[in-house]
Amino acid sequence: MMDFVFKKRFGQNFLTDKNLLRGICTDAQICKDDEVLEIGAGAGALTKELCEFSKRVVAIEIDQDLKPVLEKIGAKNLTLIFDDVLKIETVKIDDMFEKTFKLVANLPYYITSPIIFKFLRESKKVSSITIMVQKEVAQRMVAKSGSKDYGLLSVSCAFFGTPLILRNVSRKMFCPIPDVDSCVVGMKVERGKFDIDADFFYSITKACFKSRRKTILNNLVEEFKFNKNQLCLLPFDFTRRAEELGVNEFVSLAKLIANINEEGKSK
Repeated sequence: MMDFVFKKRFGQNFLTDKNLLRGICTDAQICKDDEVLEIGAGAGALTKELCEFSKRVVAIEIDQDLKPVLEKIGAKNLTLIFDDVLKIETVKIDDMFEKTFKLVANLPYYITSPIIFKFLRESKKVSSITIMVQKEVAQRMVAKSGSKDYGLLSVSCAFFGTPLILRNVSRKMFCPIPDVDSCVVGMKVERGKFDIDADFFYSITKACFKSRRKTILNNLVEEFKFNKNQLCLLPFDFTRRAEELGVNEFVSLAKLIANINEEGKSK
C-alpha cells in the first residue's frame, strides 16, 4: 500500500489498528453463523477480521485499483465485488445471501445517508447495521426531537430501530488522517416496528422537513397540494415544525394522511 494514491473522491481513509478492527466486529456481534456485507472494503484490514469472525463475507468496493490488494486476502469465505453499491439493485444484493446478513462498513461522508436509506428502506434481509461514520453524522443518527441535530435521518433510523453510538474513534486512527473524528454506530433493524408503509412514511416525513422554518402544515400543502382546510380538521397540531415531532408522532401523522388518501379514492 506504500505506493497507493488515496482518492479524495472516494473519501478513502483506512483503518489499521487491529484492536479497533476486532472491536468493530465485536460491536456488530458477529459470530460464525453470520453472513456479512461489507461496503467499502478499502485495503482489506477490516475485511480480514470479518472473514475470521463470520461464516461468509461479501465485500463491495468501488475502487478497481484496490483489486490486487484485496485479492491477496485469499479467504475462502470472501466474495469480492468491484462496483458502486448505490448502483446495484438492493434485491440483487439480498439475493447474494441465504437468509439475513449484517451490514458493516467504514463509510465516507458523501455516501453515508444514501447507504443508510437504501438498506433500511429497500433491503428485506439486512438484520443489523454497524457503521463507522463521521461524528456529526453519528449525532444526527441518534438525535432526539427538539435537538439541533434532529432531522430526516434521525426519524428514519428511529423508524427502523434504535441507533446507538457504540464507540468514539479518533481521527488519528485513520490513514490518511481526516479532518474530523468518527464514531461507530450500531442498530438492529426492526421491520414492521410500526404498522404503516415505510415508503409512504418516508415521503411524509421528508416533506415535513423540506423547509425547517415552515410549519408541518405549510410543508405538506406545498409538497402534496393538500387542501389546507381539510388537513386542519384532522386531530393533529399542524402549527408545529418537523423537528418538534418524535417518530411516534410522525407515524400518527402519516396514518391520518393515509386515511385521507383512502377516503379520496373511495369517492
